[in-house]
Amino acid sequence: MGHNLYTFVMMQKAISLIPSEIPTGKLHAYLLGAVGPRPIAFASTIDEQGIPNLSPFSFFNVFSANPPILIFSPARRVRDNTTKHTLDNVLKIKEVVINIVNYELVQQMSLTSTEYGEKENEFKKAGLTMLESDLVRPYRVAESPVQFECKVTKVEPLGEEGGAGNLVFSEVVKMHFYESILDENGLIDQFKIDQVARMGGNWYSRANKGMFEVPKPLSAIGIGVDNIPKEIRSLKMLTGNDLGLLGNVDRIPDKNEIEEFIASNDQIRSIVKNKDTTELLKITREYLDNNKILSAWKVLLINIEINGNTRKN
Repeated sequence: MGHNLYTFVMMQKAISLIPSEIPTGKLHAYLLGAVGPRPIAFASTIDEQGIPNLSPFSFFNVFSANPPILIFSPARRVRDNTTKHTLDNVLKIKEVVINIVNYELVQQMSLTSTEYGEKENEFKKAGLTMLESDLVRPYRVAESPVQFECKVTKVEPLGEEGGAGNLVFSEVVKMHFYESILDENGLIDQFKIDQVARMGGNWYSRANKGMFEVPKPLSAIGIGVDNIPKEIRSLKMLTGNDLGLLGNVDRIPDKNEIEEFIASNDQIRSIVKNKDTTELLKITREYLDNNKILSAWKVLLINIEINGNTRKN
């Protein structure tokens, strides 16, 4: 057995790197690709004017039970060495709510990592519900199955260059758990909570299912769930994850694009002719499940048009 193991090790080709000799961005990718899956702190903070901020951080874990301490780390941006709104907020208002992310809200969580402006409310952009906390000022995420209200006891900077972390020591002062995730003993059922974690690149891990991919929403500013037409947002068939995907486009398809889409698709053209909205919603589901978001948008807009014309007639 020992000989076989030695042979296996000797056959492996490896590269060896010294961190200071490679670009920070590449080092960052290696670290995130190797250290995972990482839990996600969905951190809610507030600024001095009372403007909420919501952002996810995968440099996160629990480090003590007595006192109960969670630590997450908003890193300085690699590209320009600027700091994130979350860090700016906790340095002034030393309070945070750390919300736990399950699979049902992963797309909305991902949307909040978009670089929205300082005055934008990520709760609103992601279509999430602001729930007042009991002991701290930042809001809780109502859709999160676990919410920790925390006082920030210390912020420990790890460096001054781009990519440097800032450890936010967060002491839990109140906890909230949805009964639907608890077992018969009142403890958290690891299957019911259905947590997700970050891995490298676009990859996530669903604790009770395995790996899946969520494209990063950083290349363009998504329109946000708040800019999705009400007729679409109110559709019962759409989940929070669906809304997160639809809100992650940088613009809504225009009339010409929709007309071209109809003209080039025999199935859609036939459905439109028959004004079959049930079939349109069925096709929308298929597009969303296959990550064809722009096609789903076009079908949903066609559905609005047909319903509007039907009401007029």
